Amino acid sequence: MASIGSKLPVMVKGLMENSKPKLATFIKYARVELAPPKISEMPEVMSGFGRLMKGAKSGAWKNVTVREGWLNTLVALDIGFCFFIGECLGKGSLIGYQV
Repeated sequence: MASIGSKLPVMVKGLMENSKPKLATFIKYARVELAPPKISEMPEVMSGFGRLMKGAKSGAWKNVTVREGWLNTLVALDIGFCFFIGECLGKGSLIGYQV
């Protein structure tokens, strides 16, 4: 136990030094990617949504490669799983709500 107690501060210091560059990179990209759209970006968002609706009506979604289709499926599953995990965390149990 004494050897673990003496090595622990060194291990924690090394962990902190190694994680600082990675954390800085994460924060740099998180500020850009996780921010909500600005008012100045709304026309671009609306035109993108319009293109999405136009593609859905014209059947352009049928002309995707297998790779694009697989990636779209993975993104949809990721969003769905995040929703269900958040729902379970929010209600505090796997089955039913506590009324």
